[in-house]
Amino acid sequence: MAQRYGMLIRLRPERREEYLRLHAAVWPGVEAKLREANIRNFTIFLHDDLLFGFYEYVGEDHDADQARIAADPETQRWWALTDPCQESLSPREGGAWWTPMQEVWHLSP
Repeated sequence: MAQRYGMLIRLRPERREEYLRLHAAVWPGVEAKLREANIRNFTIFLHDDLLFGFYEYVGEDHDADQARIAADPETQRWWALTDPCQESLSPREGGAWWTPMQEVWHLSP
């Protein structure tokens, strides 16, 4: 069964167009690494200057898979472009850039 994750971050208004342009054509290697790390249905929504991210995790060790993503050189180059477009909403607890959200309800199929 998949675990669902939601997260939130602020989009810097002066970098909005850059961020949207980058995400109109996410690099295939970045997408492949996410799939290899058992990430499914990854979606980012935009509301004003807030980005809401959602994904389902279908693996057995979320922390290890997240570490594999973070160690990937292509993902690191991607983050070097996207991170300056964002502003964290909370201090980096345990290295978190996006602020994790608590799931309070889910309508299952």
